[in-house]
Amino acid sequence: MTELIKVAFLGIAGVLLAMQFKADKSEYAAYIGLAVSIIIFFFCIRQVEAVMVQLDRIRSYLDGAEAYLAILLKVVGITYICEFSSGICRDAGYQTVAGQIEVLGKLTVMFAGLPVLFAVIEQIQSFL
Repeated sequence: MTELIKVAFLGIAGVLLAMQFKADKSEYAAYIGLAVSIIIFFFCIRQVEAVMVQLDRIRSYLDGAEAYLAILLKVVGITYICEFSSGICRDAGYQTVAGQIEVLGKLTVMFAGLPVLFAVIEQIQSFL
């Protein structure tokens, strides 16, 4: 909980600082936004490490279905990276590039999830 409060205050402070530079030196505002985003990203990486420990516990309960957990982690990683990079592009004023990153992310998630879809189809066929 304290990590969340730290990150929230860091984000607010970064935005307020960037707003001060936006009128005169807009490039500095973009650099400040990027720097704050990267710092927050590293806070997120620390949280992911804690989640990975818990996922290892879950993996011990799965019997041969660890591949599905790996797919879940890939999908979460893909969505986070796409959201992070498209947000930076959008803040810099490049909405088209941000939209293209989001489309690529959606296609990549769909492609990563295909093995789960195939497993579901195989299970349905085994019942018929």
